[in-house]
Amino acid sequence: MTSLADLPIRDDLRGLTPYGAPQKAVRIALNVNENTHPVPDEVVAHVTRAVERALRSVNRYPDREFTALREQLAGYLSTASASPVTVAREQIWAANGSNEVIQHLLQAFGGPGRTVLGFPPTYSMHAIIAAGTGTTWVTGQRDADFRLSPATAAAAVDRHDPDVVFLCAPNNPTGTPLGLDTIAAVYEASRGIVMVDEAYAEFMPAGEPDALSLLPGRERLVVSRTMSKAFAFAGARLGYLAADPAVIDALRLVRLPYHLSALTQAAAVAALEHAPTMLRTVDAIREQRDRLLVELAGLGYAPHASWANFVLFGGVADPQATFEHLLAHDILIRDVGLPNHLRVTAGTPAETTEFLDVLARMAR
Repeated sequence: MTSLADLPIRDDLRGLTPYGAPQKAVRIALNVNENTHPVPDEVVAHVTRAVERALRSVNRYPDREFTALREQLAGYLSTASASPVTVAREQIWAANGSNEVIQHLLQAFGGPGRTVLGFPPTYSMHAIIAAGTGTTWVTGQRDADFRLSPATAAAAVDRHDPDVVFLCAPNNPTGTPLGLDTIAAVYEASRGIVMVDEAYAEFMPAGEPDALSLLPGRERLVVSRTMSKAFAFAGARLGYLAADPAVIDALRLVRLPYHLSALTQAAAVAALEHAPTMLRTVDAIREQRDRLLVELAGLGYAPHASWANFVLFGGVADPQATFEHLLAHDILIRDVGLPNHLRVTAGTPAETTEFLDVLARMAR
């Protein structure tokens, strides 16, 4: 039987393993930062009707420019941002999850002979997508407690002179906030594209300005978002970005034809039409996140400040043993590879309570 090693695969892919968190059938899954609250029934009904209408013409190719979806996303960003900002349809791009959005970005602005700068620990798919597009991944250092100051970040840009810079705000897997001053400093220091991954922006403290406020006058700045987290739409696979219209034109050059199905477009538009309802769980999730910060510290762990829907906590003497103990109780969290650390998603009140109770009963 042929094995992968027998195939003429690219040399830079040899020995690699596919990305993916453990997928296990458990009662309480708190490992991949999903919104653990289901989509409200009224939205399910609305989305179902929209998808049914789309199915009646599914024998035809979908709108290649996903016009209605871009209108909805532009309207959402223009009203949801804590900063006064107007985003036009021409500034919006979308794809099958924010990972494909990032892939398009690197296909257009990265590639062989070009570099992308990131600041680990950060979202691991950034480096993986870089490798998949033949873009060289280079790394900068963070400050204490996984922070990233303007001086530290700008110095890394000066040192590496990258074609693309990836920032994560708030950062994944640490939850660390990223100041707008750092984003602005990186932009001023760079000559290429600066992408701010704001997958968890809706979980930032209410009223906190986001990177969208920096878009005007910065034609190389890109702000990436997703419907997977706050919108509880992870299974629908819809990511998007906002940028200068010229950036959108560049992404058209590398996307596959009709890359967003008619069903995906219909479902996302319908969900966005109920944005306030879809986002009702955000405050409840913030509450459980903040509860985790307090109660994990009370158990003797060292949780890191988080503006996301998860908490990274240190002080774990044996992460593997702790992970397995929780799994034995039907609770799945995430080992992100940081020594003496684990990460847990903020779940429902009942899920959070059970996680904390099981952890508290474990001998440390």
